[in-house]
Amino acid sequence: MRLALFDLDNTLLAGDSDHAWGTFLCDRGLVDAEAYRARNDGFYQDYLAGTLDVRAYQDFCQEPLGRSEPEQLAAWHAEFMRDFIEPMVLAKGEALVRRHHEQGDQVVIITATNRFITAPIAARLGVDILLATECEMLDGRYTGRMTDIPCFQEGKVARLERWLEETGHSLDGSYFYSDSRNDLPLLERVSHPVAVDPDPTLRQIAEARGWQVISLR
Repeated sequence: MRLALFDLDNTLLAGDSDHAWGTFLCDRGLVDAEAYRARNDGFYQDYLAGTLDVRAYQDFCQEPLGRSEPEQLAAWHAEFMRDFIEPMVLAKGEALVRRHHEQGDQVVIITATNRFITAPIAARLGVDILLATECEMLDGRYTGRMTDIPCFQEGKVARLERWLEETGHSLDGSYFYSDSRNDLPLLERVSHPVAVDPDPTLRQIAEARGWQVISLR
């Protein structure tokens, strides 16, 4: 069974779910909008530049989870899915995921965005296996802190390698679809790296190496 690995943000979605969650919190008045938006935008620019301090960012974006009841978070996330995520879902992305399912491939979403945000999105896209940055929980509540290796840059490779060891899958014949320069460590490991609506750095590298470049927009 071949693996078909997908990045999520700006690959299967026409936008960034992590950044959008911050916008949702600001729009709903759930955080100090001016201060939060400025930091959220700053972190996103660092991500685009390939310079993100992922641990500092996770401390920032998971903090609201730690001071909110799980039931309230679930209600907010349902609103977020309706108002922010549904408009981002790409029909061509859904079709590509479906094609890999029909070919008998094992489809996996592997994303730096945390599991709280992305688990319902993966379910919406019909993908059962999600490797994401993890949120610490204690006694059924989020603590507001990250746990485990962040699923980002080289950490994405480490998390995938551990999953491969646990499941017996291999990267033989594998595909990985991503838009981001941050995913170069994993793109270099798979049999079929595919740049999807890539950022300028990834586009340049993909074209120089003869990687497939596609658009799902």
